[in-house]
Amino acid sequence: MVKEVVKVVLIGVAMGAAEIVPGVSGGTIAFISGIYERLINALKAFTPNLFRVLRDQGVKGVWQAIDGQFLAVLFGTMGVTVFLFASGVRYLLDNEPVLIWSFFFGLVIASAWVVAREISRFGVDLLLAGATGLIIGLIITTMVPINLPIAPWTLFFGGALAVCAWILPGLSGSFILLILGLYTYVIDVIGRFDIFNLAVLAAGCALGLVSFAQLLSRFFKHHRDETLSVLTGFMLGSLTKLWPWKQTVSYQIRDDGSQIPVLQEPILPSVYVDITGAEAQVGMAIVTGMAGLMIVLLIDWLATRTRDVGR
Repeated sequence: MVKEVVKVVLIGVAMGAAEIVPGVSGGTIAFISGIYERLINALKAFTPNLFRVLRDQGVKGVWQAIDGQFLAVLFGTMGVTVFLFASGVRYLLDNEPVLIWSFFFGLVIASAWVVAREISRFGVDLLLAGATGLIIGLIITTMVPINLPIAPWTLFFGGALAVCAWILPGLSGSFILLILGLYTYVIDVIGRFDIFNLAVLAAGCALGLVSFAQLLSRFFKHHRDETLSVLTGFMLGSLTKLWPWKQTVSYQIRDDGSQIPVLQEPILPSVYVDITGAEAQVGMAIVTGMAGLMIVLLIDWLATRTRDVGR
């Protein structure tokens, strides 16, 4: 029991840290760590049927039906991690962009392989599904940002949409917030611990998460290979967003006047040096990229070993 809780805590830390970075999905971490379908199944339990369970079996029955301990530990750890890591990740994005993007580039490459490995057959339909996911991923990561007005309803809507991306491997909730023009505001709300706006955001996230989990659960149950193929395509399509050397086309302005890149185009390291005047850090980028790749493979190995021991 203790080992299981520690495992979920570590996964929650990794998911929370990943979700802060636009372009990296917490769902990716959930998938490679082996808890993805457990998470989907727990979330899909949030239906009106819980009222009947509450009436017949009480709070304990509801807690068991929703896998309450698992969700509480996972989301609690994620929430704490987001609050603790937000400023650190922001610092790295501002001061060491090549290295942090290299790390996540390696992470997602390895994650795409882990997801694709779960596909049980080969077929033209799966190739088409993967190509569809790839195209959608490319389109989403190159979309021109929409500057929604800052209001409770946009925060609610943004939370609902971003959390759907969060649960999909390869599609980042933070990046969806960037596209909607809400990322900077959400980070500031978290930093200020603005209770009202956090509650609005959480309500939107809860609605989006529970609703989308129902749909994903059906896809995994009836079209598992096709779903995995689309998700693999998503992840490969997101790599353009994670390429370490980029030319920034547009920014968002934070409340403190600093800039956060929104729309960026991948470029060669030599072009990056010419445009920015900064070092390309190719050697260190390869090292950090390999570190990201190895961490995913280690998580996958540990998850596989844990499942084998539990049999």
